[in-house]
This record gives sequence, C-alpha cells and structure tokens, in this order.
Amino acid sequence: MTFANYEYLFLLLLLIPYIIWYLLYNHKTMPSLQVSSTEAFRYAPQSIRQRLIHLPFLLRLAALAAAILALARPQTTNNWSSQNVEGIDIMLCMDVSTSMLAEDLKPNRIEAAKQVAVEFINGRPNDNIGLTLFAGEAYTQCPMTVDHAVLLNLLNGMRVDMAQSGLIDDGTAIGMGIANAVTRLKDSKAKSKVVILLTDGTNNCGQISPNTAADIAKSFGIRVYTIGVGTNGTARYPYPVGGHIEYINVPVEIDTKALATIAQKTDGEFYRATDNKKLHDVYQQIDQLEKTKMNVKTYTKRYEAFLPFMLVAVLALLLEILLRNTLLKRLP
Repeated sequence: MTFANYEYLFLLLLLIPYIIWYLLYNHKTMPSLQVSSTEAFRYAPQSIRQRLIHLPFLLRLAALAAAILALARPQTTNNWSSQNVEGIDIMLCMDVSTSMLAEDLKPNRIEAAKQVAVEFINGRPNDNIGLTLFAGEAYTQCPMTVDHAVLLNLLNGMRVDMAQSGLIDDGTAIGMGIANAVTRLKDSKAKSKVVILLTDGTNNCGQISPNTAADIAKSFGIRVYTIGVGTNGTARYPYPVGGHIEYINVPVEIDTKALATIAQKTDGEFYRATDNKKLHDVYQQIDQLEKTKMNVKTYTKRYEAFLPFMLVAVLALLLEILLRNTLLKRLP
C-alpha cells in the first residue's frame, strides 16, 4: 500500500504528546472526593465502569489515527502477477447471416447461440477464448483473451441484424470463418487448440472452401467442432414487408455432410442442435475438452483505499460520544 499524500503521516507524531498529556495530567481533571481513609475500599471489586474508564481516550486516539491515515490517501499498488492455470485456446466461430434470425430456437437462432456461448465462456475462466463472426465474409470480433469481461461485452454487443442492415455481406462463408479462426490459433503454444463453429446453412460464398479450411486447420493441429443449428424441415422467419414484419416458413438447409467432414478431418465432432436444450447440451459436451497448463499474466489496477480508515474514524468517534454520555458519563 502506498500513500498519495504521505506528508500527512507526520501528523501521527502529534499523538505522542497527546498520550503523554493524558498520562500525566488527565487525573487532575477527574472529579474527586476527600475522605479520611480509603482502607475500606482496598479490596472492593472493580466495576465495569472502572474497567472501561480509559476506553473513550483509546477510541479518540484510534479515531484521530484513522482520520490522519485517510487524509494521507492510502492506495493499493499497480502490479503484474503471473500464475500457471489449466486451460486451452478456443476460437468461437459464429454464423451471423440473416438466416440466423429464424425463430425455430427461442427467441431466435442467433440469440440462443449467444446465450449458450455466454454460459460456456463463464464456465471456462482459465481458457484463452476469442470470437470470429462470419456471414458472406469473416472477421475477428475479439482476439483470444483471458479477460472474459471484454469478450462477453463484445459478444453481447453483437447485433442480430448485422447482415440484414448491410454492416456485413450476407451469405454463409463457412470456409472463411474457419480460416479466420485458424489465423488466430496457428501460432498458439497451447497443447489443445480448438475452433467451435456454429452455423445454420450451407457454404455459398467466400474464397476458401470448407474442405480447404479444414485441411489448413489440421496442418496446424487445430480441432474443429461443428454445430448445425436449426430444426428439421422448415423454420419461422421474420420477413420485412412495407415497414412491418411478416412471418414466413423457410426450409432449413444445413450441409450436415460438409460439417461432419470438417469435424472428421480435424479430429473434432459434429453436432446437430434442433432446439435450445440440444444446443445447450452440445456446449456441455464440448466443455469436457482436455485442459493444458498455461501461464497467465494479470494486471491489478491501483485504487483509493481511504474509505475503511474513514469508517473506523467515524465509528470510533461515535462510540466514544455514546460512552461519555451513557455508561461513562461524569457528573459535574
């Protein structure tokens, strides 16, 4: 702990003459009664009031010392710390194409995917986790990090209509999504490197095919877990018409063969999630992945620590006032 205004600490020296004054002269200010002999009181037991007679002074001393320490502005120190923890490197690769707005999962596919991803991230505090988004193109929303507060903030801020509003080209570029995630993992020193790919469609654009992306991932020792999300048959989809929303049933077209091939090539697994529960179960199964040791360096930020000292000063002063006016009250 450091003090921003350390010069105030010299005021603690003033407590020394205050203590000396109390020891030497305080008894002279005490009310007294002259008697011929105190022999009769020699063996009388001390009352609680007598035992606590010096407590108000000690409380005032503590209040003054705590107030001076608070004025000196105590602060914790900024520091870096390193520790070995168990974890793996993971890139979440999520489809954000317009078809992810279908409502066969509740409230829709992309919101359901976000909810289970948040739970998955919270359950793996020691893992390096990043986030890749893809539709007709792919980009890194968050590089791998153990600062999951930042990751969750970016994940929760992901809009469900990014492709629909033109922020990203629409389509399903599965190969580009895998390739983007692989670029973030390829230089990792972790024993286990994993991509968790979630999509509801078929690869229909992008310069890299899913098979080529799978081969690249395999060459770097990266396992790809693929999840095909969406019910079987048709799905309810919100379609904007003339300023309002009409709901239509659209066919669910998931290239399960391609997703299974990607997983097989990279020693991963392929899963189908047709409802919220199955999607949750899929992430729970993936959560059983092996772990490996990694060194995590954390930074602790300095903050003001005067409040506990001020509380001690106020409470000590209030208790002194209470005792002087009740149990230890003096008569004139």
